[in-house]
Amino acid sequence: MTNNTAYAELMAHVRQTEALAKVAERLGWDQETMMPRGGAEQRGEEMAAMEGVLHARRTDGQIAQWLADADPVDAVAAAQLYQIDRSYRRSVKVPGALAQELARVTSVAQGTWAAARAADKVADFLPTLAQVIDLKRQEAACLAEGGDLYDALIDDYEPEATAESLGAMFGRMRPRLVALREAVLGCEAPPALHGHFGQDAQLRLARDLASAFGYDWERGRIDLAVHPFSSGGGDDSRITTRVVESDPFNCIYSTIHEVGHSSYELAIDPDYAMTPLGHGVSMGVHESQSRIYENQIGRGRAFTGWMYGQMVERFGALSVDGPDGFYRAVNRVQPGFIRTEADEVHYNLHIMMRFDLERALIRGDLAVTDLEAAWNDRFAADFGVAVDRPSHGMLQDVHWSVGLFGYFPTYTLGNVYAGCLNKAMRAAVPDVDAALARGDTSGATGWLRETVQRHGGLRKPRDTIAAACGFEPSEGPLLDYLEAKFRDLYRL
Repeated sequence: MTNNTAYAELMAHVRQTEALAKVAERLGWDQETMMPRGGAEQRGEEMAAMEGVLHARRTDGQIAQWLADADPVDAVAAAQLYQIDRSYRRSVKVPGALAQELARVTSVAQGTWAAARAADKVADFLPTLAQVIDLKRQEAACLAEGGDLYDALIDDYEPEATAESLGAMFGRMRPRLVALREAVLGCEAPPALHGHFGQDAQLRLARDLASAFGYDWERGRIDLAVHPFSSGGGDDSRITTRVVESDPFNCIYSTIHEVGHSSYELAIDPDYAMTPLGHGVSMGVHESQSRIYENQIGRGRAFTGWMYGQMVERFGALSVDGPDGFYRAVNRVQPGFIRTEADEVHYNLHIMMRFDLERALIRGDLAVTDLEAAWNDRFAADFGVAVDRPSHGMLQDVHWSVGLFGYFPTYTLGNVYAGCLNKAMRAAVPDVDAALARGDTSGATGWLRETVQRHGGLRKPRDTIAAACGFEPSEGPLLDYLEAKFRDLYRL
């Protein structure tokens, strides 16, 4: 077999595997948006069957031979082979039966979590969560081969990151975040936005905001979900949002956040479609896109000035004083319960808490039966507020029900990357705020598309950010941005 033949045959095999994975992903999208509740058990069996097919293809012994015989002719081929080799080495460590059982259990667990969350009954979820954690620990033991179990799971979402490196970053961030929080909370809070904002009007605004950020409606759609997410890639990347009629910011910023994720997928070079390079390179880089869309762009003074006019047009006079009052309401700092609704000052403290708790769960240092008490104690210590009900506590996030252990720290890593990208973008596009004040995001999103999004998985995660920014990523630019923004906003 010639080198070119081996590479061609390998890529044909991988493309079909990628196509089947997208079918499985669409089943997950349907489960969270359209599927009748009674279909949960059947969907679990369907997901397990799909995982069985995918696992068999990902562990096919012929892949090793193709990798040995293939000779990369350029940087793109080299990156494809690197990603395929990495996936193969991880996949062969996990028995097929375990992979299928994980797919089945986590599919059913999502519905169990949603019902327990709606009823505020932790006890209804704990047996299922214990089952998920046991399976994830088994998977981690296969992957770690004697190493740290939690590191093995992190590697699924952020290759080459470790609990030690992430913990060290969190340790450097915490003092400045806590000091900023204490300074801000010592000031008088700006007025919050009050009123009734109907669902239909909110969803129309959500569509218009997605369009303002360049979302491609020919290749996307928006639906409602309990926990907003995006799904898919290539020529089909969908978003979801949620509506609270007393709080339009919930819908607004969930939508913008998910548009950031989806826009990344839709912008990747079409030549990479149905290959390992055809999707985001890591969740940290993915979160950098959703977080910069949501925060540095979407919560900035320039864009909120434009958005204020959109709100008045749809809902009439608002309870806040003009564009400046609206900007202050958008960025109001308060120690709330819900991570997805947290202000930029508190958000990373939410992540640090989850990082410590889930690491303890996977390492066996925290029993599932003690999780609620551990959550509540840690929340009171970090935020100074007692959790009032489970849906505001350990039941608020979908992640653990579907087995996403190791995912949470990538949110803060994404914030760190977004801080770096924001600094570089503003140097490269100096008139960006003037455009944002008109509702024109094209300068900002165009720069992100060219420097980050179109490259997909071509480079390693940190290399992707470094290449875009022209400097190595660190937490400094994010912390500098937060301190400058909130010291100005609260007139410190």
